[in-house]
Amino acid sequence: MTVSKKALALLLITTIIGNAPRAADAPDPRPLPENHGHVDAKLTLGSGKGQPLIVGFGGAEGGNLFASDVTKPAVNGYVAKGYAFLAIGYFGAPGTPKELDRVSLEGVHKAIEEAARNPQVNGQCIAVLGGSKGGELALLLASYYPDIKAVVGLVPGYAVFMAHTSTADTASFSMNGKSLPFVPVPESAVPFFYAPNRNLRLAFDEMIKDKVAVEKAAIAVERINGPILLVSAKHDELWPSMEMSEAIGQRLAKHKFPFTFKHVVIDGSHNDVYAHPDLSEEFLKVHVLQESARGCTRSRTG
Repeated sequence: MTVSKKALALLLITTIIGNAPRAADAPDPRPLPENHGHVDAKLTLGSGKGQPLIVGFGGAEGGNLFASDVTKPAVNGYVAKGYAFLAIGYFGAPGTPKELDRVSLEGVHKAIEEAARNPQVNGQCIAVLGGSKGGELALLLASYYPDIKAVVGLVPGYAVFMAHTSTADTASFSMNGKSLPFVPVPESAVPFFYAPNRNLRLAFDEMIKDKVAVEKAAIAVERINGPILLVSAKHDELWPSMEMSEAIGQRLAKHKFPFTFKHVVIDGSHNDVYAHPDLSEEFLKVHVLQESARGCTRSRTG
């Protein structure tokens, strides 16, 4: 499973800050995009009943990564181990919004609920797995919906960031039809979206200097109802996944998070984390597959 650097760069380079800066918690400046609330969902099942459900999200490349030929061996591998696998495309896929703009958390969760009602699925054991922007989505979704019992975030973000649109003045994700608070693009970051100074990592480094915006947009990971695995890259050239994952760990410790939290740093680049599927497989085996017979019970005081 790889996330195209070129695809992410092209999406972000389209960010043109042509208007006066907009407060990240201001009312949305335009209507919701076409197909708002719709996702592309593909459920793969094995044989038998009681299959715990893994939900997979791709990143800024759009489409439905886990329904593609690229990830088919990985998905089939999970199914062979006893899981059901739900691949969700949340933008850039048929019937979904064209751009990564105010993606509806409710729409994503509705697709998960529908899959969980399948008689072969154990709806009490749901885990989400996402890479890059999909990792941001996985953490965010689990922070709102307690039926999600485990999270795997690969090179994830720790806050909601801007939409990948020509104006970047809305959030990537929404709730109840409104942008969630997000980290805006400051003027100091704009040069890093364009040649000859194009450097996405430096652009994000500039964005997260706004500590007030980051705090408002931070994902409330302490509300997640189950264990969390984060895998980050020490030399991430796209955004500071290691530093953001460390900040997530600090936030969880501050709130005395009652479940397992594990952060693994890969000595490599953004896409190098995808060469270590064993980390996700072992984590899910222990915290989802082996607990499925007991319904993946969670106790906030445990």
